[in-house]
Amino acid sequence: MVSSSGQRRWIVGLMALILGAVALPARAQSSISFSGGASIDPEQAYAGVAWESPDIGGRFRLRPGIDGGFGSGLRMGAINLDLVVRFPLGQTGWSLVQGGGPTITITTLSGDYAEGSPKDLHAGGSYLFGFAHDSGFFTEFRIGGGGYVPGLKIGAGWSVKIQ
Repeated sequence: MVSSSGQRRWIVGLMALILGAVALPARAQSSISFSGGASIDPEQAYAGVAWESPDIGGRFRLRPGIDGGFGSGLRMGAINLDLVVRFPLGQTGWSLVQGGGPTITITTLSGDYAEGSPKDLHAGGSYLFGFAHDSGFFTEFRIGGGGYVPGLKIGAGWSVKIQ
């Protein structure tokens, strides 16, 4: 016959084994992404960084970011505050990403006309869509709205999850 304290230890040990063997689903995590690419109107190369929040209200996420562009006699900084949503594409590990939001741009002239040129601050908006893989790789297309936001940005990058 097993004593009641031995029986309790056996039950506690069995419960600990079961709980340890059952994997809990991973919670959505925030991430930092690094991207680069080219823009059209103005024709520039750009590089940027963004932070993406965990899911808020379903599949929605906040993604504020900043990037800098250079070329066509301009230097342009863009601050984006995007609300994005991800749609998984089956069991492939890929997701369709869509969203957009307001954009603030800061532009200055570069090259021969840079000295003494004023910095211009403008607001607009942009819409983005792209594809992201669970590994962190992503591509995106950003269509700008407003007179001082690049007309189209095409880029790719890598996202790193924050533990």
